[in-house]
Amino acid sequence: MDKTLLEFDQVISNCKNIFIKKLHDYGVAWRILRLSSITDQIYIKAQRIRSIEEKGTHKVEEGIIPEFIGIINYAIMAQMQLALGTSSIEKISLPEEDVIKLYDNYVLKGKDLLINKNHDYDEAWRNMRVSSYTDIILMKILRIKQIENIKGKTYISEGLDANYYDIFNYSVFALIKLNETN
Repeated sequence: MDKTLLEFDQVISNCKNIFIKKLHDYGVAWRILRLSSITDQIYIKAQRIRSIEEKGTHKVEEGIIPEFIGIINYAIMAQMQLALGTSSIEKISLPEEDVIKLYDNYVLKGKDLLINKNHDYDEAWRNMRVSSYTDIILMKILRIKQIENIKGKTYISEGLDANYYDIFNYSVFALIKLNETN
């Protein structure tokens, strides 16, 4: 488990570094996105990963790794939007230091979930294929879309936040596995 936590921290350090650089360049423009738009951004990235996996090649320079990084960062943005709500263009500002604190908060919650699930599942994810993570992420996105379509009125299912955390953690697992092969 110590190895997993170290690898988790390395993956998140890279993701956070990219998030902070984009925060500098673009500000919090993503705050105007409705949750459904963030879900669709994650879908686009996951679908591109699946396409590359199936074709074995890609024409756009960025490969699979940047797409999983994007999924992680969008999953965190989704958690922020769940908590803060969508912002209007007039009220879009949010200090960078507050955004970074929120980012760290949601990463910590994702890490705690990973620790708990890893305890119960004995790191079964290490024996899975990256393509399985991609498929599970796509399934989670379809679940999220269904929950959005029924306005969150579920009978038995986990909420949106749980699905975004699962997407976050499966993407971390994928990056750990991909880093092992590079």
